[in-house]
Amino acid sequence: MSSETATASVSTHILDTSAGSPAAGVSVALTVRPGRTAEWVAHGASRTDADGRCKDLPALPEGTTHARLTFEVEPYLQSRTEAGGASERESFFPEVTTVFAVRPGEHYHVPLLLNPFGYSVYRGS
Repeated sequence: MSSETATASVSTHILDTSAGSPAAGVSVALTVRPGRTAEWVAHGASRTDADGRCKDLPALPEGTTHARLTFEVEPYLQSRTEAGGASERESFFPEVTTVFAVRPGEHYHVPLLLNPFGYSVYRGS
């Protein structure tokens, strides 16, 4: 299989930087599109494991040029607030979405560093 027809793959993990620990149990949705103006198509979903990782997202379909990860962080952030004894409050970030360009045959590890009032994403290895 040439690199032009090889599928790309995606993995992710979430680190709660305010707690210094992985964010377990966060729902993650993967959507894809075959061009900048094409419609997004649902492609896979997962939930972070005890180590904050999603290792079971499906390979991207041939022809994918963009992928999007949507992290449903509100339930996780609210559970951290409740566990810490603080009063329940609305999450500042109910979800985090990141879009990135992909090339055939490459692996994309896209970690999310999360805290209650900020986040960062990057291409990992």
